[in-house]
Amino acid sequence: MAKLPDFEAMAIFAKVVELRSFASAARELKLSKATVSKAVSRLEERLGARLFNRSSRRLALTDAGRALSVRAAQLLADAEAVENEALSQAAAPRGVVRLAVPMTFGQRVIAPLLPEFLAQYPDVSIDLHLSDAMVDLIGEGFDIGVRIARLPDSSLVARRLCPMPAYTVAAPSYLKKYGRPTHPMHLAQHRCFSYAYRTTPDVWHYANAAGEEVSVRPSGPLRVNNGEAVIPALLAGYGIADLPDFIIGEAIAKKQVEVILKGWKQAEGAVHLVMPPGGPRPARVEALIEFLATHLSRLGRAAAAARAGEASPRA
Repeated sequence: MAKLPDFEAMAIFAKVVELRSFASAARELKLSKATVSKAVSRLEERLGARLFNRSSRRLALTDAGRALSVRAAQLLADAEAVENEALSQAAAPRGVVRLAVPMTFGQRVIAPLLPEFLAQYPDVSIDLHLSDAMVDLIGEGFDIGVRIARLPDSSLVARRLCPMPAYTVAAPSYLKKYGRPTHPMHLAQHRCFSYAYRTTPDVWHYANAAGEEVSVRPSGPLRVNNGEAVIPALLAGYGIADLPDFIIGEAIAKKQVEVILKGWKQAEGAVHLVMPPGGPRPARVEALIEFLATHLSRLGRAAAAARAGEASPRA
């Protein structure tokens, strides 16, 4: 395998040519004069040609040095421009942020927040990916993901923002026709809708205040890969669903559905921001992280206050 060009030596050579002095180049680059001299000598040895004719009072380019100096100066200018652009993007929010969010949460919660962010950061653009599937943030090149669950152990960096309770619900018409289950085990005799992207999609886990834990494997006429897709069948009275607050909270408030199994709770999930490990992150990514953290935490507090029957602050 061929060696890479000695870019460092070329950059030092270009600076010597620009300032017409080894000593001046050393001062500007904050290197010792010996380091500058060795870099030029290393370049001469690699190319097999002398680049300078040196004397105690004069420094002059050879023909080979003159030919190389034009390209070396361009390389140095290009490298400085690339570095300055990268530093600028790192220091000020600018560029594209790739964000992966569950479908319904993205449509109902994240998308309405984005106009404010875009107004606040006009040099940042967002590539928003909506999917309920578990996205590979690292493999697919995402900067941030939103996940609503109990997170499994992983190499991702996670930031918990607010709780997200789930409720087992049914329409009044269903309960009138099929009866009201009062214990999780009763769900085995009922029509239940399943969601493909639950941590355990075919098993629902419950616990009560006495410490009793129950796992049930309900079945029914509809399985979906997006939680909101069960709403029409749920409201029409065709089955029981287990859904997070951001999907079903409004229907509960309007009494379109009723919460059942009130003495039983599931392990509460939460809204998390997840990021690939490593750092520091560009300013555009940090800006969106802090924006989402602030607004989603506020929404979580508002939802908790509403559930408690308190006056909730505006998000």
